[in-house]
Amino acid sequence: MANLVAIVGRPNVGKSTLFNRLTKTRQAIVSDTAGTTRDRQYGKCDWNGREFSVVDTGGWVVNSDDIFEEEIRKQVIIATEEADVVLFMVDVQTGVTDLDEDVAQILRRTKLPVVLVVNKVDNNNQHFMAAEFYKLGLGDPICISSVSGSGTGDLLDIVVSKLKSESNELLEDGIPRFAVVGRPNVGKSSLINAFIGENRNIVTEIAGTTRDSIYTRYDKFGFDFYLVDTAGIRRKNKVSEDLEFYSVMRSIRAIENSDVCILMLDATRGIEAQDINIFQIIQKNNKSLVVVVNKWDLVDDKSPDVIKTFEEAIRNRMAPFTDFPIIFASALTKQRIFKVLETAKEVYLNRKMKIGTTKLNEVLLPLIEAYPPPSIKGKYIKIKYCSQLPNTQIPSFVFYANLPQYIKETYRRFLENKIRENWTLTGCPINIFIRHK
Repeated sequence: MANLVAIVGRPNVGKSTLFNRLTKTRQAIVSDTAGTTRDRQYGKCDWNGREFSVVDTGGWVVNSDDIFEEEIRKQVIIATEEADVVLFMVDVQTGVTDLDEDVAQILRRTKLPVVLVVNKVDNNNQHFMAAEFYKLGLGDPICISSVSGSGTGDLLDIVVSKLKSESNELLEDGIPRFAVVGRPNVGKSSLINAFIGENRNIVTEIAGTTRDSIYTRYDKFGFDFYLVDTAGIRRKNKVSEDLEFYSVMRSIRAIENSDVCILMLDATRGIEAQDINIFQIIQKNNKSLVVVVNKWDLVDDKSPDVIKTFEEAIRNRMAPFTDFPIIFASALTKQRIFKVLETAKEVYLNRKMKIGTTKLNEVLLPLIEAYPPPSIKGKYIKIKYCSQLPNTQIPSFVFYANLPQYIKETYRRFLENKIRENWTLTGCPINIFIRHK
């Protein structure tokens, strides 16, 4: 089970720089201007064999100082309710500010492990200055410089020591896990209630080891799976439901613990930036996907042309991955909700598909011969052989070539498309590896 680490603190203390260092990316934009991070940054960190997720709590609304501080407080409260470990970042150069003290007060009340991270410590004098942060009452300050990376190894050792064990003995193996995800007010609770509303005695709830995660076993009408909650199955929190950050934190948790994600869109509002954010988290975690356009009963024009336009718009926004099912449904009137379950089950089975090596080569090698990879610097690239790798989470294929380093991303996509054309892998991500023969 994935653990979630949230980086909190006031603007311009270096949260995005630390996020980039931990996730080994340059995803978060770094600038000296306070409040640069507007979107939630989400990534994976691997340290000494332990993998966990990192969330950079950006996205402040800057209208006035009051709103600014209120937003930061809200973010911290959400982080303490959703994460497993909180990294509270402060800046040694500015010392303890009023806002730091406010945040520390919230963090002292939580039972969650909190690591106090003092950033921008570049020399010995600043190490001594960091002692000032003891007055926040959050234990020993850990001195780092997220720009140069000094101290981040010690910080990661401490974070990993505070993470919970990843076991979850209560869940039966081999039973698929479906997560219903989407932005607030899209109808997640209604859909889950429509699934499990009647015959509640067949439904059992199992609390996972991750904080408050609830798995609802659904075992009827020929289905047997766990619903991983994001919405109304577990208690409504004190934080208002319309907070974007809240929905992202909950989505991350549910996506990581699932096999198939049912991403809900609102038919009355179309596809929005927040939907794309959640879709990208699903992609990064290599999860299978079913898109459900909810509230279809509220749309006046349901002609085939409208449906086609809607589908094209969704696939264009989510390209290059476009091979996933789209279902137009209504959780309120229960229109096509059975179809949602059937499709999620099919997509889960696609994930388990095994293709024989002989069949794979029989179909793909003539196609590769007809459209070989373009030659580079007069060198011809030949792919001789391919096979599916055994025991992988998602279908993974390896192609053996004489010059694998010259095969471009566009050709990988060509290979993926040919596999999808010949075998049903709808809704399922696949991996393509090119190796030296």
